[in-house]
Amino acid sequence: MQTVNNSNIKWIEYVSKLMDDKFRLPGTNFRFGLDPILNLIPFAGNLSTFAVSIVLIATMAKYGASRKLLIMMSLNVLVDTTIGAIPLIGNIFDFAYKSNTKNLRLLKEHYQEGKHTGSGRGIITILIIIFSIFIISIVYIMWQLTSWMLAQF
Repeated sequence: MQTVNNSNIKWIEYVSKLMDDKFRLPGTNFRFGLDPILNLIPFAGNLSTFAVSIVLIATMAKYGASRKLLIMMSLNVLVDTTIGAIPLIGNIFDFAYKSNTKNLRLLKEHYQEGKHTGSGRGIITILIIIFSIFIISIVYIMWQLTSWMLAQF
């Protein structure tokens, strides 16, 4: 396990901001990132934003995030991915629910305030396997649903 330093946190902050808060709607304080924009692309968008979130969590695990912290972060991503996969509702939800920003806040609480402590060894592998199965299932169901809908025409 490596130790966290400012450049690691800065990279995580940059990617989190890019995915969740990079752009601002002119004349408002409403911010959004690439996550909701990419999720407008069926299947590929949700999978790509999920992959970015998993890479962020894996990076945080590499730098000593605790088991409790990894589970909390994974649950944020799971909620984002699950609801984000629902057509139309998920697209709207992705503009409001910012799992990467939530995870960055959790990470800072962990390192700066000593919250969310506990051992995290091995948990990331299990979570990646579970999330992969989950995403494959969602893609399969969406594929079957699309095939069924197209057959109706």
